Amino acid sequence: MTSTTAPAPASALDDAERAELDAHITVLRKGAATWSGLTLSQRATLLRALRDSVSATIEDWADTAADSKGLPSGHPLRGEEWLSGPYSTLGALDAYADTLTKLAGGRSTLDGLTIGRAPGGRTRVDAFPLTRSDQILLAGFSGEVWLKPGTTPASARRKAGLAQLTPDAPGGVGLVLGAGNITSIPVLDVFYELLAHNRVVLLKVNPTQDALVPVYERALAPLIAPGFLRIVRGGAAVGSYLTGHPDLDHVHITGAAATFDAIVWGPSNGTGAQKAATTRRRRENRPLLKKPITAELGGVSPIIVVPGEWTEADITFHAEHVATMRLQNSGHNCIAGQVVIMSRDWAQADQFRAALRRAYASAPERPIWYPGSPKRMGAAAEDYPDALVLADRLLVEIDENADATALQSTEYFAPVLGVVELDGTGQAFLDAAVTYANDELVGTLGGNIIIDPATEKAMGAGFERAIAEFRYGSIAINTWTALGFIVPTMTWGAFPGNTIDDVGSGIGVVHNALLLDDVERSVVRGPFRPFPRSLPVLNGGGRFSILPKPPWFVSARTGTEVSAGLTRFRARGGGLGLVRTLLAALRA
Repeated sequence: MTSTTAPAPASALDDAERAELDAHITVLRKGAATWSGLTLSQRATLLRALRDSVSATIEDWADTAADSKGLPSGHPLRGEEWLSGPYSTLGALDAYADTLTKLAGGRSTLDGLTIGRAPGGRTRVDAFPLTRSDQILLAGFSGEVWLKPGTTPASARRKAGLAQLTPDAPGGVGLVLGAGNITSIPVLDVFYELLAHNRVVLLKVNPTQDALVPVYERALAPLIAPGFLRIVRGGAAVGSYLTGHPDLDHVHITGAAATFDAIVWGPSNGTGAQKAATTRRRRENRPLLKKPITAELGGVSPIIVVPGEWTEADITFHAEHVATMRLQNSGHNCIAGQVVIMSRDWAQADQFRAALRRAYASAPERPIWYPGSPKRMGAAAEDYPDALVLADRLLVEIDENADATALQSTEYFAPVLGVVELDGTGQAFLDAAVTYANDELVGTLGGNIIIDPATEKAMGAGFERAIAEFRYGSIAINTWTALGFIVPTMTWGAFPGNTIDDVGSGIGVVHNALLLDDVERSVVRGPFRPFPRSLPVLNGGGRFSILPKPPWFVSARTGTEVSAGLTRFRARGGGLGLVRTLLAALRA
């Protein structure tokens, strides 16, 4: 997901640099003891203070992030930085504070929530929406957390709370190697270390986010002052020194599998001797890293388009939907949709492909800013010389004679979108598409399905069975898995089963503000049709929504205004501002 460069040797640091890092760790070791002495109520109070400090930075946070990504003032996509930065962070703080308050009162984090069953003996927790404002503003959107087969509702209730069930048990000091693409990721990872594991945190920001460090320091001051958090800059040499530091107890990384492997096993792109040593360590199962590690590493995300009888408006809307999944943040997302899976037997296939070309080409232009992405985009152009070049992006339409291997196995992390076709319609197509995604695409982080209400209803239990077979840690139905990222009570991480020897899309989960144990996946669902076509008389049995177009769509004309307004409302409340925001949403 981020740089694939192997860590530089720690010896690249001088004595003063190592001493400064050691001093931070010393402060954190003391802070860990202080954290273990806080009651649950005191921790909830701290989160509320943190909420105030984050709220005071939201304009600077969003503006700094947008500027650093080359989005000038007035650019129509600056709203992305509001939703994926301070909005996500504030939502997480509210949800974690609610969790701690429940636990402090002797209640389960699942009190008041609906717990049901999912296919395959799974327990399902209805985890979104939980607040009145979310029920109104995001009407038609919902989220469930599916627990591992065999986990009972009673067990789920008993284990919910994780480390906060024993808050005085010390968790030590964790190292978070922050993501470089989305500005809330490092902050949300810090929260999860503190609350799911009782670990105070040394956060090393990715160099792409150096400009955000002063904002982070102000926003997170209530954690920094008592020694619960330290933030450092630096490149590979700093990361190498810290991952090997004996006084750090755990590592969490958001990045690329190649970087993970270099940390755990050693460099695979160094000298001949270094490569040989890495190979030998793998063969003998002797990891270079001597402490536990968790990771979120991205992958190649599918978008399954289930054939049905769609209106022209449906086709236009979901073509823009698919374009958004790829082009948000210029494709620099770990769950950017990369492979559209369609039916060659769909009577409307040609119409949808034409609409997708239009939507993909007409989205606002923006820089390809993430390091290494232009090179990967160039590799895609070499692999697929017949790809359509639309503005500053590639659309690869795979025919029966083309080799889809590169598209299936390379996370381009750039505006490269592929389209493949399979036989069948209805349940047969969906089952074939799920099998294709599971078996042919690299990674298990996020998968998307678009299906009209009538077709879903016709499948009956077969649709839920197909979801159960879809091996992804986050699944989105008629929405994008990014919603599962933003909603704090969803879990975020790869489908379970990866190991340090074969890490795939990562190990463990984050976010998870209900602090659930035995998590398998999260499933988010949205309305197939937007307002006003979501009205019951028009939507064919689908979900009602008040949004004509979600503000995260790259085609939303008022996306920045709505995203900023929603963030300000979450930070400060205010009915008049919310009304203005909703009116802007109606003009999207």
